[in-house]
Amino acid sequence: MWDFSISRTLGLMVRTLPFILLRMAVYFCITLAYLLVSGFGAGVGWGVGNIFADPGAEAGFAFWGGLIGFGSVTLILYWIREYILYLVKAGHIAVMVLLIDGKDVPAGQSQLRFAREIVTERFAEANVLFVVDQLVKGAIAAITGLIGGIAAFLPIPGLQGLVRFANTIIRLSLTYVDEIILGYNIRIDSDAPFETARRGVVLYAQNGKTMIRNAVWLAIFMWILSFVIFLFMIAPAAALLYAVTGQVAGWAFLLAIVFAWAVKAALLEPFAIAALMEVYFRTIEGQQPDAEWDRRLTDASKAFRELKDKAMNSLHGRQGTAS
Repeated sequence: MWDFSISRTLGLMVRTLPFILLRMAVYFCITLAYLLVSGFGAGVGWGVGNIFADPGAEAGFAFWGGLIGFGSVTLILYWIREYILYLVKAGHIAVMVLLIDGKDVPAGQSQLRFAREIVTERFAEANVLFVVDQLVKGAIAAITGLIGGIAAFLPIPGLQGLVRFANTIIRLSLTYVDEIILGYNIRIDSDAPFETARRGVVLYAQNGKTMIRNAVWLAIFMWILSFVIFLFMIAPAAALLYAVTGQVAGWAFLLAIVFAWAVKAALLEPFAIAALMEVYFRTIEGQQPDAEWDRRLTDASKAFRELKDKAMNSLHGRQGTAS
């Protein structure tokens, strides 16, 4: 079974309500942007098709117009993703780390302001945090293979197809490890983010079986809840789309997926991150990074090697400045 407390984690979510509301505002604004821009694109496409194309071709033009609008919002999100990480996710993690350790935000200071100060101290620029985040994601991808995947849990011969499927689930369950390592960075009050991330990844790997077992349980919970949310969102998505564009077609299905993604990002993701951080902090208590695991990750992952190089360069740079 899992090692996290559902009630404790829900209580943590309630105590970080300002960030939950901020996440809801950000992700539902993104959802609204998808709706309006896609609807506008579909409307423009319909008008263009009505003027320049043969009768009956308007629907095809509307589809391509809506698709261009949907793709435009996706492209914008791609370019601002590091700032969403910096301003929303990292700040929320900073407050959760504080609460997990039994502390609280200083009196007279809001959670949002306190978190912004903490994140700015650790990562002066958004791109530094983003680079650390991407390298950790790349390094974590090697852990499943190094611990033997599902075979380490259920070494049943003759079930290669099932094992491959289960290993895929495990890889998908590692989505939030980069946020956990970020929490570790903030918790130990590090001023060397690349070196701390390297240590955090090694500690995660040497406790991989415990962490992945909990991550798989959380992934299953989230997929089930996300699917339920998707089913509930189909009807309102269709109604909103009809009000904006006058048509529904397959866009209701697509927008229901976006709605479900927004709820998942705003509410379910912080729950998973908080639960896994608590397990991680408790599991690594008193441990030091194992040199053998460091070597295995170095051999297996290009991203981990790059993370080590940046950590070493950063440490050398600080030593040179000090001298």
